[in-house]
Amino acid sequence: MSIVLDAGAFIAIERGDRDLVAIIKRERLADRAPLSSGGVVGQVWRGGHGRQANLARLLPGVDVRPIDEAVGRNIGVLLAAAGLDDVVDAAVVLLAADGDEVYTADPADLGPLATAAGRHVELIRV
Repeated sequence: MSIVLDAGAFIAIERGDRDLVAIIKRERLADRAPLSSGGVVGQVWRGGHGRQANLARLLPGVDVRPIDEAVGRNIGVLLAAAGLDDVVDAAVVLLAADGDEVYTADPADLGPLATAAGRHVELIRV
């Protein structure tokens, strides 16, 4: 099992969510890096000055995956199947495997994508 971080998870980290910090620490101690997408980083990163210190400390321990051509095509197919258009949400869902936990502020947005992708994941609201 892996954990996957959506933008809402990173925002929760910025705000000092101790429960999520503990979950990420547990993953690191077990030699498992949380997963996320470069698109998610783009949604939340604003230069790291001041208020983003927590995020800046977290990012080196996250396995941030790029959205390359192959991933982009898979995202497009998933969005067409789900009738949706959020590329970053679709990238997050495609990172997840069956049984993974996805930490998000928008489980209602990711749920239809997970269903369309055939992913059986736990969407955890942060």
